[in-house]
Amino acid sequence: MEHDEGSPADEGSPSIRDGLVLGAHWGLLAFIISLSLYYLLSLLLTGLVFGGLVSTWDPSDLGPLVLLAFLPNLLLGLGPVYASRKWGSGMRGDFGLLPTGRDVRVGLACGGFSLLTAYLLNLLLLQVYGSEYLSDSATNVLQNLMSGIGWLILAAIVVVVVAPLTEELLFRGALWGGLAYYRVPSWVILVLTALVFAQVHGEPSRMLALFGQGIAIGAARMITGRVSASIVAHATNNLPPALLLLSGA
Repeated sequence: MEHDEGSPADEGSPSIRDGLVLGAHWGLLAFIISLSLYYLLSLLLTGLVFGGLVSTWDPSDLGPLVLLAFLPNLLLGLGPVYASRKWGSGMRGDFGLLPTGRDVRVGLACGGFSLLTAYLLNLLLLQVYGSEYLSDSATNVLQNLMSGIGWLILAAIVVVVVAPLTEELLFRGALWGGLAYYRVPSWVILVLTALVFAQVHGEPSRMLALFGQGIAIGAARMITGRVSASIVAHATNNLPPALLLLSGA
Protein backbone atom coordinates (compact mmCIF):
# COMPACT_ATOMS: atom_id res chain seq x y z
CA MET A 1 0.00 0.00 0.00
CA GLU A 2 1.32 3.44 -0.90
CA HIS A 3 1.16 6.38 1.48
CA ASP A 4 1.20 10.11 0.85
CA GLU A 5 4.07 12.08 2.37
CA GLY A 6 1.96 13.65 5.06
CA SER A 7 -0.22 10.65 5.97
CA PRO A 8 0.55 8.18 8.74
CA ALA A 9 2.09 4.88 7.68
CA ASP A 10 1.96 1.51 9.37
CA GLU A 11 4.46 1.29 12.20
CA GLY A 12 7.80 0.07 10.96
CA SER A 13 6.97 0.50 7.26
CA PRO A 14 8.29 3.51 5.31
CA SER A 15 6.12 5.82 3.22
CA ILE A 16 6.67 5.17 -0.47
CA ARG A 17 5.61 7.13 -3.56
CA ASP A 18 6.66 6.49 -7.15
CA GLY A 19 9.21 3.96 -5.94
CA LEU A 20 10.92 6.44 -3.58
CA VAL A 21 11.09 6.21 0.20
CA LEU A 22 9.70 9.50 1.51
CA GLY A 23 11.18 9.37 5.00
CA ALA A 24 14.49 8.18 6.43
CA HIS A 25 14.68 7.06 10.05
CA TRP A 26 18.45 7.41 9.82
CA GLY A 27 18.38 10.83 8.12
CA LEU A 28 18.85 13.11 11.12
CA LEU A 29 21.61 10.92 12.56
CA ALA A 30 23.46 10.91 9.22
CA PHE A 31 23.02 14.67 8.97
CA ILE A 32 24.36 15.37 12.47
CA ILE A 33 27.35 13.04 12.11
CA SER A 34 28.27 14.29 8.63
CA LEU A 35 28.03 17.95 9.61
CA SER A 36 30.04 17.34 12.80
CA LEU A 37 32.80 15.59 10.85
CA TYR A 38 32.72 18.43 8.29
CA TYR A 39 33.40 21.04 10.97
CA LEU A 40 35.97 18.85 12.72
CA LEU A 41 37.99 18.27 9.56
CA SER A 42 37.69 21.96 8.69
CA LEU A 43 39.19 22.89 12.07
CA LEU A 44 41.99 20.33 11.67
CA LEU A 45 42.88 21.61 8.20
CA THR A 46 42.79 25.20 9.43
CA GLY A 47 45.20 24.31 12.22
CA LEU A 48 47.45 22.50 9.77
CA VAL A 49 47.49 25.38 7.31
CA PHE A 50 48.08 28.14 9.83
CA GLY A 51 50.45 25.91 11.79
CA GLY A 52 53.14 26.29 9.18
CA LEU A 53 52.02 24.80 5.88
CA VAL A 54 51.29 28.20 4.35
CA SER A 55 54.75 29.49 5.19
CA THR A 56 56.34 26.70 3.16
CA TRP A 57 54.04 27.13 0.14
CA ASP A 58 54.70 29.26 -2.89
CA PRO A 59 52.70 32.45 -2.16
CA SER A 60 52.29 33.11 -5.89
CA ASP A 61 49.69 30.35 -6.19
CA LEU A 62 47.79 28.83 -3.27
CA GLY A 63 45.59 26.74 -5.56
CA PRO A 64 46.43 23.37 -3.96
CA LEU A 65 45.67 24.75 -0.51
CA VAL A 66 42.36 26.20 -1.67
CA LEU A 67 41.31 22.85 -3.13
CA LEU A 68 42.38 21.19 0.13
CA ALA A 69 39.85 23.43 1.84
CA PHE A 70 37.12 21.72 -0.21
CA LEU A 71 38.03 18.30 1.24
CA PRO A 72 35.62 18.55 4.21
CA ASN A 73 32.82 19.11 1.71
CA LEU A 74 33.14 15.47 0.66
CA LEU A 75 32.09 14.39 4.14
CA LEU A 76 28.75 16.11 3.65
CA GLY A 77 27.82 13.52 1.04
CA LEU A 78 29.66 10.43 2.31
CA GLY A 79 27.54 10.21 5.46
CA PRO A 80 24.19 10.07 3.65
CA VAL A 81 25.61 7.61 1.10
CA TYR A 82 26.87 5.26 3.82
CA ALA A 83 23.68 5.51 5.89
CA SER A 84 21.46 4.95 2.86
CA ARG A 85 23.34 1.81 1.85
CA LYS A 86 23.55 0.42 5.40
CA TRP A 87 20.13 1.30 6.86
CA GLY A 88 18.05 2.60 3.98
CA SER A 89 16.82 1.48 0.59
CA GLY A 90 19.91 2.50 -1.37
CA MET A 91 20.70 5.62 -3.34
CA ARG A 92 17.98 5.16 -5.93
CA GLY A 93 15.25 4.34 -3.45
CA ASP A 94 16.12 7.00 -0.88
CA PHE A 95 17.24 9.85 -3.11
CA GLY A 96 16.17 9.11 -6.69
CA LEU A 97 19.74 9.90 -7.60
CA LEU A 98 19.51 9.09 -11.32
CA PRO A 99 17.79 12.15 -12.86
CA THR A 100 14.75 11.75 -15.08
CA GLY A 101 13.79 14.16 -17.83
CA ARG A 102 11.36 15.84 -15.44
CA ASP A 103 14.11 16.16 -12.81
CA VAL A 104 16.29 17.97 -15.34
CA ARG A 105 13.50 20.31 -16.48
CA VAL A 106 12.39 21.17 -12.96
CA GLY A 107 15.98 21.46 -11.79
CA LEU A 108 16.93 23.87 -14.58
CA ALA A 109 13.83 25.98 -13.91
CA CYS A 110 14.45 26.13 -10.16
CA GLY A 111 18.15 26.77 -10.72
CA GLY A 112 17.29 29.69 -12.99
CA PHE A 113 14.87 31.02 -10.39
CA SER A 114 17.61 30.66 -7.77
CA LEU A 115 19.94 32.80 -9.89
CA LEU A 116 17.23 35.43 -10.31
CA THR A 117 16.53 35.40 -6.58
CA ALA A 118 20.22 35.75 -5.78
CA TYR A 119 20.58 38.61 -8.26
CA LEU A 120 17.72 40.59 -6.76
CA LEU A 121 18.74 39.94 -3.15
CA ASN A 122 22.39 40.73 -3.91
CA LEU A 123 21.33 44.08 -5.34
CA LEU A 124 19.57 44.75 -2.04
CA LEU A 125 22.58 43.63 0.00
CA LEU A 126 24.87 45.75 -2.15
CA GLN A 127 22.87 48.79 -1.08
CA VAL A 128 23.27 47.79 2.55
CA TYR A 129 26.95 46.79 2.61
CA GLY A 130 28.32 48.86 -0.28
CA SER A 131 31.10 47.86 -2.67
CA GLU A 132 32.89 45.84 0.04
CA TYR A 133 30.09 43.29 -0.22
CA LEU A 134 31.22 42.31 -3.75
CA SER A 135 34.92 42.30 -2.89
CA ASP A 136 34.28 39.79 -0.11
CA SER A 137 32.53 37.27 -2.35
CA ALA A 138 33.86 33.71 -2.36
CA THR A 139 34.51 33.87 -6.11
CA ASN A 140 36.75 36.91 -5.76
CA VAL A 141 38.63 35.32 -2.87
CA LEU A 142 39.30 32.18 -4.91
CA GLN A 143 40.47 34.23 -7.89
CA ASN A 144 42.93 36.12 -5.68
CA LEU A 145 44.42 32.91 -4.29
CA MET A 146 44.58 30.82 -7.46
CA SER A 147 46.55 31.90 -10.52
CA GLY A 148 47.10 28.65 -12.41
CA ILE A 149 44.48 27.77 -15.03
CA GLY A 150 44.65 24.09 -14.01
CA TRP A 151 43.74 24.86 -10.40
CA LEU A 152 40.97 27.21 -11.52
CA ILE A 153 39.46 24.50 -13.74
CA LEU A 154 39.55 22.00 -10.88
CA ALA A 155 37.96 24.54 -8.56
CA ALA A 156 35.23 25.20 -11.14
CA ILE A 157 34.51 21.45 -11.40
CA VAL A 158 34.21 21.26 -7.62
CA VAL A 159 31.84 24.24 -7.59
CA VAL A 160 29.57 22.91 -10.36
CA VAL A 161 29.70 19.14 -9.79
CA VAL A 162 31.09 18.09 -6.40
CA ALA A 163 29.55 20.72 -4.13
CA PRO A 164 25.99 20.38 -5.52
CA LEU A 165 26.16 16.58 -5.22
CA THR A 166 27.50 16.39 -1.65
CA GLU A 167 25.48 19.30 -0.28
CA GLU A 168 22.21 18.12 -1.77
CA LEU A 169 22.72 14.59 -0.45
CA LEU A 170 23.06 16.14 3.01
CA PHE A 171 20.47 18.94 3.01
CA ARG A 172 17.76 17.81 0.60
CA GLY A 173 18.65 14.12 1.11
CA ALA A 174 19.45 13.11 4.70
CA LEU A 175 18.05 16.17 6.51
CA TRP A 176 14.93 16.38 4.34
CA GLY A 177 14.30 12.65 4.65
CA GLY A 178 14.86 12.69 8.40
CA LEU A 179 12.35 15.48 8.92
CA ALA A 180 9.85 13.83 6.55
CA TYR A 181 10.10 10.64 8.60
CA TYR A 182 8.68 12.57 11.58
CA ARG A 183 5.86 13.95 9.41
CA VAL A 184 7.12 17.55 9.36
CA PRO A 185 5.13 19.46 6.68
CA SER A 186 6.95 19.86 3.37
CA TRP A 187 6.89 23.67 3.44
CA VAL A 188 8.47 23.64 6.92
CA ILE A 189 11.16 21.25 5.71
CA LEU A 190 11.78 23.56 2.74
CA VAL A 191 12.35 26.55 5.03
CA LEU A 192 14.44 24.67 7.60
CA THR A 193 16.75 23.09 5.02
CA ALA A 194 17.20 26.48 3.33
CA LEU A 195 18.15 28.05 6.67
CA VAL A 196 20.71 25.35 7.43
CA PHE A 197 22.01 25.55 3.86
CA ALA A 198 22.59 29.30 4.26
CA GLN A 199 24.21 28.97 7.69
CA VAL A 200 26.68 26.23 6.73
CA HIS A 201 28.15 28.38 3.96
CA GLY A 202 29.55 30.70 6.63
CA GLU A 203 29.01 33.99 4.81
CA PRO A 204 27.01 36.17 7.26
CA SER A 205 26.62 39.10 4.87
CA ARG A 206 25.08 36.79 2.25
CA MET A 207 22.74 34.85 4.56
CA LEU A 208 19.63 36.40 3.04
CA ALA A 209 20.69 35.65 -0.54
CA LEU A 210 21.78 32.11 0.35
CA PHE A 211 18.46 31.50 2.11
CA GLY A 212 16.58 32.61 -1.00
CA GLN A 213 18.72 30.33 -3.14
CA GLY A 214 18.12 27.46 -0.70
CA ILE A 215 14.36 27.95 -1.06
CA ALA A 216 14.57 27.88 -4.86
CA ILE A 217 16.86 24.83 -4.94
CA GLY A 218 14.77 23.02 -2.34
CA ALA A 219 11.65 23.69 -4.39
CA ALA A 220 13.01 21.27 -7.01
CA ARG A 221 13.18 18.58 -4.32
CA MET A 222 9.68 19.37 -3.08
CA ILE A 223 8.11 19.41 -6.56
CA THR A 224 9.65 16.15 -7.78
CA GLY A 225 10.33 14.35 -4.51
CA ARG A 226 13.81 13.56 -5.84
CA VAL A 227 17.23 14.80 -4.77
CA SER A 228 18.50 14.57 -8.34
CA ALA A 229 16.28 17.51 -9.29
CA SER A 230 17.76 19.68 -6.54
CA ILE A 231 21.27 18.62 -7.61
CA VAL A 232 20.52 19.88 -11.13
CA ALA A 233 19.10 23.12 -9.66
CA HIS A 234 22.16 23.57 -7.44
CA ALA A 235 24.57 22.91 -10.31
CA THR A 236 22.67 25.40 -12.50
CA ASN A 237 22.89 27.97 -9.72
CA ASN A 238 26.65 27.41 -9.34
CA LEU A 239 27.49 27.52 -13.05
CA PRO A 240 27.77 31.35 -13.45
CA PRO A 241 30.11 31.70 -10.42
CA ALA A 242 32.26 28.89 -11.84
CA LEU A 243 32.45 30.65 -15.21
CA LEU A 244 33.30 33.89 -13.41
CA LEU A 245 36.02 32.03 -11.55
CA LEU A 246 37.51 30.80 -14.82
CA SER A 247 37.41 34.34 -16.21
CA GLY A 248 40.10 35.14 -13.68
CA ALA A 249 42.52 33.08 -15.76
